[in-house]
Amino acid sequence: MEFNGSNVVVTGAAGGIGEALATRFHAAGARVVISDVQAGKLQAVADRLNAVRANSALAVPADIGTEAGNATLVHTAENAFGPIDLFFANAGVGIGRDPLSPESEWELAFNVNVHAHRWAAKYLLPGWLARGRGYFCSTASAAGLLSQIGSAPYSLTKHAAVAFAEWMSITYGDAGVKVSVLCPQGVNTDMLNAGSDLTAGPGAAVVRASGAVLEPSDVAEVVAAAIAAEEFLILPHPEVLTYLQRKTADYGRWLGGMRKLQARITGGA
Repeated sequence: MEFNGSNVVVTGAAGGIGEALATRFHAAGARVVISDVQAGKLQAVADRLNAVRANSALAVPADIGTEAGNATLVHTAENAFGPIDLFFANAGVGIGRDPLSPESEWELAFNVNVHAHRWAAKYLLPGWLARGRGYFCSTASAAGLLSQIGSAPYSLTKHAAVAFAEWMSITYGDAGVKVSVLCPQGVNTDMLNAGSDLTAGPGAAVVRASGAVLEPSDVAEVVAAAIAAEEFLILPHPEVLTYLQRKTADYGRWLGGMRKLQARITGGA
């Protein structure tokens, strides 16, 4: 995909990976529509990008954990800049611990981490299929390929995000719709560092023990190269592929290894 002159939407773009992605795509010549529930921070990102190139970025505060939020975002972006070339479903939440967690936490995790992707696709696909081109990329996680010790909702929803991306590619790949899915391990964001159930439980410690914690800008560079090459699976931490291969080669051994890692992180608790 060529970024220069394209119209790109990025959700969860008030900071972290989303802000870095929007900045990288914008630097490559794209017009960007950014969305988040944090309206003030979001507008600051848009202002910074517009200071570089006037009228090239638009902030659209929206709750993409609802169908209405996704519909509004897609329609507003198209009205502002024209047909969307790339939609990057990046927004996510790390919430909930286990089956005993409140239903509201499970619902929020599925709405933001999974249903938001489906809702976005619902409003994007008619135009993409009519034009014979479009690009859908989502941020899942290495947890979507492996698992997430300490958070069942995160593990389940990120697996579902990967599965949806696979289904999209299988179903619409021959109709001109390109699909990629981003599956990083540790990234230096608020989700890893504070304010998340992944931090309150053993999740953050597991992530840090599993490999390097990358900066969002480093992830954005990897993503830009992968999308330019139209690669499906984007792995900023290349070792994740090795972990995945070990998992599928011997599930029993992999599960035993994960239990040992959990015991080491939690002190056997």
